[in-house]
Amino acid sequence: MSSNTVDILNTIRDNLQYFYYVIFLYGTIGNFLNTMIFSRLKPFHGNRCAFYFTMEAIGGIVFLFLGLINSIARQIHGSDLVDSVLIWCRIRFITMHGMALILFFTICCAACDQFWSTHYRFGVRYQYPLKLARYIMLISSCIWLSHSIVFALFLNIQSSSSGCVITNFILIWYSTYCFYPILYGPLQIFLAFVFSLLAYRNVRHIIRQQISIERRQLDQQMTAMVLIRVIFCLILGLPYTCFRIYIINHPFTRSNLLRYTIGQILQIIVSLLFSANFASNFYIFFATSAQFRRQVKYFFRQKTNRVRPFNVITATSNQNYIDVS
Repeated sequence: MSSNTVDILNTIRDNLQYFYYVIFLYGTIGNFLNTMIFSRLKPFHGNRCAFYFTMEAIGGIVFLFLGLINSIARQIHGSDLVDSVLIWCRIRFITMHGMALILFFTICCAACDQFWSTHYRFGVRYQYPLKLARYIMLISSCIWLSHSIVFALFLNIQSSSSGCVITNFILIWYSTYCFYPILYGPLQIFLAFVFSLLAYRNVRHIIRQQISIERRQLDQQMTAMVLIRVIFCLILGLPYTCFRIYIINHPFTRSNLLRYTIGQILQIIVSLLFSANFASNFYIFFATSAQFRRQVKYFFRQKTNRVRPFNVITATSNQNYIDVS
């Protein structure tokens, strides 16, 4: 009975892996469209939040492509190389986790920047230029990749457990209480959520100030998009972080084949959700922002008709709410 259950679970596990190809396909298309829209359309030129969205879209494509390489290698080899080849275990950690840290930090920067750019004080609102945002992304990316390289040096293969694991006691403590809870999502997303709510409050205050309707509309749109992005990031990213903290301290051993197989299925599910977190931006924005839908439609129209004038701001001057419908 137990053997039949394990066989059924192995079949489920093998079939679940094919969902990643679906995520890769729609994620690559969505991130590519985000990159084009935020970098090409005139309302987003010089906007720092749009710059962070563009960087997240480019990083999302890289993240999904790295995951695709790992999935193809797993299909060719017949098993996950991470559990049997040490160099592959370390390279995958450096690339995937390093890129995920960069993406989480980018989301946090977008939320913080939206708070500062909607501040009621004019001097605070224009405190730093787009050029500084680019330097922040460059320096932070180097820091996160260096952190991942140092971290990966302590990874080892244990054939009796779940393969590629941390064996150093100090690093286990660091992963449990610092790396995954603080750096790898939860704290950064919590800060992003707080700053998103503060930006929402700022936008409602800015409406009463003497600023152009175009700037007001853009501030409303970007604030709403940042807030909804942070919410989905929390929903899709938190299960993976919790699972990683658990498995580091309680690894699934091969001696209990049923528990080990269930652990693999859970790992694939949370990994799929984690990948979907960086694949769904375009579709989240398109579904929740009427303004973004109009901009997407204009983007495709201008490809076929270059003569038509640019006009995607259609809201009236008495709009006093953030449009997320």
